[in-house]
Amino acid sequence: MATYSSIDEANAAVAQKIVDAQPRLVDVVPAKTVIPALEGRLILHAGPPIAFEDMPDPVQGAAIGAALFEGWAQDEASARRVCAEEVQFAPNNDFRAVGAMGGILTGSIPVFVVENATEGNRAYTSMHEGEGKVLRFGVYDQSVGDHLVWMRDVLGAGLSEALKLLPDGGLAVNPILAQAVTMGDDFHVRIMAASSLMFRELAPKLVRVGMPQNHIESVLEFLAGNVNFFLTLGMAAGKATLDAAATVNAGSVVTCMTRNGREFAIRVSGLGDRWFTGPEEELDTLYFPGFTDADACPDCGDSAIVEAYGFGGLVAVAAPAVQQLVGTGEGGFAEALATSEEQAEIVVTDNPNMPIPNWDFKGVPVGIDVRKVVSTGIAPLITTAVMHKEAGIGMVGIGKVRASMPCFTSALEALAEARGVTPTA
Repeated sequence: MATYSSIDEANAAVAQKIVDAQPRLVDVVPAKTVIPALEGRLILHAGPPIAFEDMPDPVQGAAIGAALFEGWAQDEASARRVCAEEVQFAPNNDFRAVGAMGGILTGSIPVFVVENATEGNRAYTSMHEGEGKVLRFGVYDQSVGDHLVWMRDVLGAGLSEALKLLPDGGLAVNPILAQAVTMGDDFHVRIMAASSLMFRELAPKLVRVGMPQNHIESVLEFLAGNVNFFLTLGMAAGKATLDAAATVNAGSVVTCMTRNGREFAIRVSGLGDRWFTGPEEELDTLYFPGFTDADACPDCGDSAIVEAYGFGGLVAVAAPAVQQLVGTGEGGFAEALATSEEQAEIVVTDNPNMPIPNWDFKGVPVGIDVRKVVSTGIAPLITTAVMHKEAGIGMVGIGKVRASMPCFTSALEALAEARGVTPTA
């Protein structure tokens, strides 16, 4: 194991791991084939550890839906009892996985398999289900189960075969990230360009895998109509990248940011898998017509891995269209630029492989440093979808939220205790 003379030296090594990472989508398979623990009655969820009874209603609904999908119960009442009494729950991040919103993952749910070719490590996430009546919003009627079966047996199987036809046996994610960030994506709220680029790469291969005509039609229609399909792939790419960076085992760089609807949590490169938690901050939301703050569920999901990866709120300058939705005042380019300039104050460096043209070709921010967060008082800014507090209603708006500052303060204190000194920025 390498040793470092200072936190700055360690952070430079962590940041270099992020810059050097080469995540690739290599397969789509049922989760239990790559996460053996899911052979049993284990449900993975977003955020730090939380008991079933403490989960927000939509997350409980997603767990109930997963129990029904797995055949552990035949109706809502028995599924709720199974979840409360028989199922074990654990964070996705403890199993090299991430998930959007509630992030519920069980063995039969199909997952993207993303491999970091630089380090050889892998990460997993469920595929984006589309909008409306979907599991991640806590819907668990028959249509949701039928859709998950189709995603596993038709979409997932087709993508698995299509990936084998690509030149390197997988889809390189970084070229899509680098191109889409120049096309207005932030990869958390706006993922349209990346989803389109992904479709462009995969569609010609999908028509060659030998699926029945009705299957290929349904797959292509779904992918063409799902402008957010790339979201979870980007999350898994971030997870594979940051897991590799965490192997430095030193420094003060954030390697995970997540929330479970009750707590915000981070992990830090020099502190292993230890969770640092704090209360969630209030969402600043632009609501769809008919919804208000009274309808919103507290922020949920592992998708803040996108910001830990350097995207989302950190690249507001690249996605001024998002700023018009989540900005204050006029929400124009000046505000987007100011947001990214602010966020640049709390990172180690930038990624020269992913330049942002309208930021004078400065690279995507890399390596949120807990020391800089605490010393500047600038918390990472997260852009996010907002879902209804009741299971089954779904998305009610788009917003932004600051990461919980107590997480960073307690992590800095732990670093000081571990080193016997007080780290400074």
